[in-house]
Amino acid sequence: MEYILIFISAIFVNNIVLSQFLGICPFLGVSKKIDTSLGMSAAVAFVLTLATIVTWLVQKFVLDAFGLQYLQTIAFILVIASLVQMVEIVLKKVSPALYQALGIFLPLITTNCAVLGVAILVIQKDFNLLQSVVYAFSTAIGFGLALTVFAGMREQLEFAKIPKGMQGMAIVLVSAGLLSLAFMGFSGVDGGLKVLFGLD
Repeated sequence: MEYILIFISAIFVNNIVLSQFLGICPFLGVSKKIDTSLGMSAAVAFVLTLATIVTWLVQKFVLDAFGLQYLQTIAFILVIASLVQMVEIVLKKVSPALYQALGIFLPLITTNCAVLGVAILVIQKDFNLLQSVVYAFSTAIGFGLALTVFAGMREQLEFAKIPKGMQGMAIVLVSAGLLSLAFMGFSGVDGGLKVLFGLD
């Protein structure tokens, strides 16, 4: 039940983009078309889950073991950057089709602060490895959901009559704010589930 709660909370209640405001750059930059947002979502899900596993292991077996917790941020940045590069090289050799499908999205993930944010959050929340993996994957689904819904909104905006002063990035930011407000409707769902299943 605890894992279902983590899953629902990460996707809807504490959405990484719309509630915690991490990963805003790809959210605004790659959300012009639904197909590109789906590609980015798949790449983020893959890398986010893998990066969380590796950074959790680094934290527990290297940083905590040798009292180097103060190096957490820089160690995680190095791990994530090198992991993305390794994944890119392996995919190019093993599965060229998947490499082509992910395309430009893999290098973009290196600079996605949501990946680093989730890696640090699982340590702060004191999750075990399985909880960390569930949280990372759920967060990636939440990121993909927000990105895809926002891409759909932006595609519809192309057919709308928007006042000249609101065209461009202005209407995009207003739309992002409205989507964030819509997701606020899920606040309290995790508390209700805790009470329902006696986890409180």
